[in-house]
Amino acid sequence: MKEYLVILQKKVAGVSARGLERFVLRARRAAGLRGRVNVLVTGSAAVRSLNREFRSQNKATDVLSFPAGLAAEGSRKAVPLAGEIAISADIAVQNAVRLGHSAAEEIKILALHGMLHLAGFDHERDNGEMARKEEKLRRALKLPAALIERAGRAQEPRVQPRKRRMA
Repeated sequence: MKEYLVILQKKVAGVSARGLERFVLRARRAAGLRGRVNVLVTGSAAVRSLNREFRSQNKATDVLSFPAGLAAEGSRKAVPLAGEIAISADIAVQNAVRLGHSAAEEIKILALHGMLHLAGFDHERDNGEMARKEEKLRRALKLPAALIERAGRAQEPRVQPRKRRMA
């Protein structure tokens, strides 16, 4: 049985199911995640619906992670399911354009971020542990700035230059 399932419900330039499957396998191993990982790349409307149903947040987001238990209970050969990840292709493309890298790289960044959540990391409560792990894995997997790393930069206050007075 495969260690991953990738569904490209919405096409993204430069992303193929086979290429994303290879990345998911490498990233899953790099993250030390055991079990199958299923990845759905879909539109913002579908991600919004999932976010509303499972997190009670009526808004689209870039990536959602759903940790799981055993895939087929009772089967001796069942590969445990680590969980599932849903990625908004629409938001991924917007982020890629804004940040100056390819949509394919953005999909991979979001998949890696989702896998770390499946591995038990929680950037909202772990004092930077997930951010450090994501940065390390991002470098190992040759990806641009990690999701948490970007969010931290966006939240840093920008110093506005003082205007000079004309005398």
